[in-house]
Amino acid sequence: MTDQKQKPFSFRLLKTDGMARRGEIRTPHGIVRTPAFMPVGTQATVKAMYPDQVRALGSDVVLGNTYHLMLRPSAERIARLGGLHKFMNWPHTILTDSGGFQVMSLAQLRKLDENGVTFQSHVDGRRYEMTPERSVEIQQLLGSDIQMQLDECIALPASPEDTERAMRLSLRWAERSRRKFEEMGGPGRGQALYGIVQGGAEPDLRIQSATALGEMPFEGYSVGGLAVGEPQDVMLRMLEITTPAMPVDKPRYLMGVGTPEDILESVARGIDQFDCVMPTRAGRHGLAYTRFGKVNLKNARHADDPRPLDEASACEAANRYSRAYLHHLVKAGEGLAAMLLTWNNLAYYQSLMQGIRDAIEAGTFEEFRARTREDWARSDIAPIG
Repeated sequence: MTDQKQKPFSFRLLKTDGMARRGEIRTPHGIVRTPAFMPVGTQATVKAMYPDQVRALGSDVVLGNTYHLMLRPSAERIARLGGLHKFMNWPHTILTDSGGFQVMSLAQLRKLDENGVTFQSHVDGRRYEMTPERSVEIQQLLGSDIQMQLDECIALPASPEDTERAMRLSLRWAERSRRKFEEMGGPGRGQALYGIVQGGAEPDLRIQSATALGEMPFEGYSVGGLAVGEPQDVMLRMLEITTPAMPVDKPRYLMGVGTPEDILESVARGIDQFDCVMPTRAGRHGLAYTRFGKVNLKNARHADDPRPLDEASACEAANRYSRAYLHHLVKAGEGLAAMLLTWNNLAYYQSLMQGIRDAIEAGTFEEFRARTREDWARSDIAPIG
């Protein structure tokens, strides 16, 4: 690990198949194989999972949340305890978001201006200020490998005027975030800061944002402001417009996405990194993802079903426990239900990502994409989505 920590952040594009890309991100804490799905560890934990389990399933990177960690236990305390990697016993790559989305969606009594956002904590009511500089400072205290600029993420649909205002504010905040990141020595420690493309559902604004950010020296670029209520076809159309305007030699991260279908279709449009709470949240609510669709274990139809979720899966949660037993655990409110279903869901997501990477390497991504969609369509359960 010592040698890795001396290496700067880097990205290598290893293979393309159409617009689909297979690559490799190197950080001070290891290699991230792309396309990559990043399990969400909002409060320094992937809910209902041990860190070793998350790693064993194939996760090279997890996501931590700046907003939640600054409120509890605080970035300063985590720094005193040795940083986020040590604190959560995850010696591999960590990405932290900027906290901006949570400020907009969770915090109370928000006030946004050119300087940043002042808000009241949803935890204890205390008032805080989040600026581009403070967001970077918190992420530096956490010690994450990949960090995000502060941006304004507006819900869709939105007017073109409000969308442009937020996009241009996010560009100004990108410049301030980058300046603070360099002042604090992030590049010298092999860390990365990503810029975030905004522009809502306005094609011209998306291109303007991507072009302007591409002229700034970020280590990677994200597509933000999607998966915020718009239909899937709108999201995919914005990706088709946006990714060609993004640098080819830097990783591309679609924030907050998503379903297996979203991921498959976004890879086809040039995206390298994903994160979403969906597989873990679904697991806590009785929903399993499988290669043949979603299985709602709350449904009575499973009460007498002796079959496992997927006998061909390498995951023991999928191949060793009957649907009848899982249904019983869910209906009884047992904690083991969340543990097993989250385990199954993350295993399925990581298996999907490995299949995608293998197909791109073999030059058969379109065949893999069609076959995977056919499997979902043949399901006698609910269609995946």
